Formats: sequence, structure tokens, C-alpha cells
Amino acid sequence: MKIEELKNRIEFEIQKPISEISIINLVQDLISYCYKARASDIHIEPQENQLLIKARIDGIIHELFTFPKEIQDEIISRIKILSGLRTDEHYTPQDGRFKFFDSYSNSEFDIRVSIMPTYFGENAVLRLLVSKETSFTLETLGFSERDLKEVKKAIKKPYGMILVTGPTGSGKTTTLYTILKTLNTGAVSIITLEDPIEYSIPGITQIQVNPQVGLVFSTGLRAILRQDPDIIMVGEIRDEETADIAVNAALTGHLLLSTLHTNDAATALPRLLEMGVEPFLIASTVNIVIGQRLVRKICENCKQERKFTTTEILSFLETIGLDLTLENIKEIKKQKFYIGKGCELCNNTGYYGRLGIFEVLPITDKIRTAIMKRSDSNEIKSIAVSEGMKTMIQDGFDKVVKGLTTIEEILRVIHE
Repeated sequence: MKIEELKNRIEFEIQKPISEISIINLVQDLISYCYKARASDIHIEPQENQLLIKARIDGIIHELFTFPKEIQDEIISRIKILSGLRTDEHYTPQDGRFKFFDSYSNSEFDIRVSIMPTYFGENAVLRLLVSKETSFTLETLGFSERDLKEVKKAIKKPYGMILVTGPTGSGKTTTLYTILKTLNTGAVSIITLEDPIEYSIPGITQIQVNPQVGLVFSTGLRAILRQDPDIIMVGEIRDEETADIAVNAALTGHLLLSTLHTNDAATALPRLLEMGVEPFLIASTVNIVIGQRLVRKICENCKQERKFTTTEILSFLETIGLDLTLENIKEIKKQKFYIGKGCELCNNTGYYGRLGIFEVLPITDKIRTAIMKRSDSNEIKSIAVSEGMKTMIQDGFDKVVKGLTTIEEILRVIHE
């Protein structure tokens, strides 16, 4: 069934008298519609007089439908039943999960559910865990030639730490899963500790964090070390205890992969210092830091060339901090830029899908010296750039020049 037909089905259903609306069919069609629209999350938000349905598509929230307020409780109850949650509890946050079969495309995937009480009733957010992410390879993630070489070099080392940084929703988990898939040869023992487990990877032991029974990152990581692993992936280094155990694991012959919430690659190193990790331990265990963001790709179906004035180019260069040399401006003037006009395929947004923009910071001797001196992130970044690191902004601009994304998209992500 086409996406337009599904939309019509939903709109037809909510026009019926309240007593005749099939809640089961409505929830089923809504999830199928959002799956076809490539949504990562569905937001069911109660308002004073209506129920607002939104979806996050390619990282941006879109309003989709307005449901009658009268069916709000039944919609939430249906989602609770599917996720095995308590239907009689309305004032406590609840988390659940269920498998969904989309009969229109013959696809099955997991959905993670979060229910939260709000002023106008319970709010539900459904995360569609569609395992398209597991089809990536290191080559298709979007690394430049130099960055890909550095990442491949770092993951071949038998021990040490590989850190991926960026805000929530920047694709860190996808990058880690892709690295794990590359390392998963069958000749090594790989164990992960995640919160939550996003996708199942055959051949890898995956453990779900469960604070209710005391299984948090720090205690889980300590237990994993007694399971004879070669490679460990910890969802996130959040506190001093986890950082300490992670560094010691990397020091004692394990390859450890994890994420940190920092703005860029260089900030990850001072962040570990703040967590109480000694500079000599950071210098001797961290192999590489990958900073990343996700930007929307121009829709290939409605892509067209776009002209920029010199003023617009100057303004852009100034905003992202690239050199304003005459040579640079002349060079950019020669480039062709593209934009998506908007079509049915991309829902008139001009964008279809996303790709990563990266900065890859290998830990060289000069960087190690800077860490030992407790240098700040600006100093570490300037050393890395002088040694050939391309910043995320520069990587983004390269992808603009290649016609993969737009200047506006790079600016949006940078300002975020």
C-alpha cells in the first residue's frame, strides 16, 4: 500500500463517529504510515482539546495528524497493551517494548515505548527500531578517505579505547555497531553493555542495563571483565567509576568502545580528566576519538543546481570559521551547489535520508604530550588540525561541495 493511501485510511478513520473508530486499526495504520515515511520516532502528544500526532523524520519533527481528544485514553491504552505495560497506572512514567509486523510491507521490527504523565494526559513516544542501521559498513558511513584510514588503523589495535562523541541522536550507536560488525569475525569474544539494546547483532553477547537490579554501566562493566572478552562496547561513559573501569579494561589488553556526550572530538579528552582519570592513563589508553553529527541528504529525485552570491559565500565562510582568503572565495565561486526543490518522494522537504559529518582525532605523540600537560580542548584541536584532522565543519562543507547536503543544513546542525 502506498503512503498516500495509508494517510487517507487514517484520515477516513478519524472522521467517523467516535463510537465507530477502530482503535486497533488506527494504531496499526499510524505505525505503518510512520514506518513508510521513514520516521525514527512517533510522538503522541495530548493537548487541551485534541491529540497531536508528530513524527521525527531525518532528525526533524513533523506534525502529521490531529486525532479527536475523546480517543486519547484508548490510543494510549492500546499502546500499553501492545507493550505489556500497566493500563491502570496513569501517573507514573512507564517504559516498554513490542514487536510490530507491518503487513503492508511484510516487515517486522521492534518498537520502544515511553509513556509519561503530562498536564493534559499521558504522552507516548514510540521509537521505531528499524534495523536498516545494521546494513552500514565503515565505507558507507560517510568517512573521508583520511578518516576511514585512521579508523581502520585504530580498530586493528588489540587494546585501547575508541570513543565516539556527539549529542543525542547524532548517530553514535550506528557508528559503534558498524565498527563492532567489522570486528565480529568469530575469532574474538565481543560483549556489549547497552541502555537500551537498539539492535540485535548475531555472534555478539549483548547485555541490557537494568538499574532496578543494580546492573548499571559500572557494575556491568566490572562483571563483563570476568567473562573473558576481547572487545567490549559500553553504551556510554557517564561517571567517574565507569570511566575508571573502562580505562583499566583498555589498559589490560581489551579493546573498549564507548560514547561520550561532548560537542567535538577534542573536548572528549579534557572530559575524561574532569572525570578523575589521570592524564598518563588517558594518553596511554585512548586510540582515537570520533566526533560526529547527522545532516539531511539532498533528495536525488528533485535535486537542482543553485547559485550563491559572493556575499552569501562570505557570510557562510565567516559563520563556520573557514579562511576568508581571496583564493578560497574564488575557488568556492567555481563550485556547483545543489538544493532539493521538494517532491512527493521527500514529502516536499528537499531532503531524503541522512549522512554523517565527522572529525577523527587519532592520539598521536603530540596529542599525548598535550594531554599530559592537561591542555584544554582548543589547544588539542589546533594540534590535531595541524596534523591533518579535518573538523566536522570542514567535512560538512566538503559534502556540500560534493552535492550531498546543503549549506543551510550544515549551519542548522552547527547552531544546534
